[in-house]
Amino acid sequence: MNNLNHIAVIIDGNRRYAKSNNIATHKGHEKGAENVENFIEGCKELGIKEATIYCLSTENLKRDPIELKFLFAIFKKFFRRYQDNKEHNVKFIGDLSMVPGDIKELAEEIQEKTKNNSGLKINFCFAYGGRLELIKAFNKLKNKHEDITEEDITNNLWLSSSPELIIRTGNASRTSNFLPWQSVYSEWIFFEKMWPEFTKQDLISCIEDFNNRKRNFGK
Repeated sequence: MNNLNHIAVIIDGNRRYAKSNNIATHKGHEKGAENVENFIEGCKELGIKEATIYCLSTENLKRDPIELKFLFAIFKKFFRRYQDNKEHNVKFIGDLSMVPGDIKELAEEIQEKTKNNSGLKINFCFAYGGRLELIKAFNKLKNKHEDITEEDITNNLWLSSSPELIIRTGNASRTSNFLPWQSVYSEWIFFEKMWPEFTKQDLISCIEDFNNRKRNFGK
């Protein structure tokens, strides 16, 4: 039985997967992109209503320009799959002004075309940073005369919903600037496998782990 509606994932480990398998770095990212599609299909099959995927952080944008060139080519090819999608509701969470113009336009087109779709809601965190998200929200609210409430902040974030479960692959136990406001009562699972190795059975195991946890929200 699945008791969760919104799941998030930090897709870490593409480069280390490439290194351990003696393939080029961009091939690791390609494998990672393929596995995002598998993850989305798994979420749909398991009755998840919303999936948030940490694809590209603001820190990632400081990587070597050659790696970024390959990354953006992979993203463009991957995102094009959703241009004419009639099922998923796709949203891009982040500052799209920080990415190449053609990808920004593609992302905006996809959002517009899929906004009325009633299937799985997919949030691609793209050029995303949790602190930047909060700064943007606070700047929207800085001229508000009355006291600012938690609801005010939530309503001015890029992502107003909160994942019940966050999975991080890649054998790292860090939150890496991901959803600092939304994740305060999320359950976390830090997974040893690199992202390209993460399977549907791993997803099922994570959901079973979540379902066996008692959540008291500090009470």
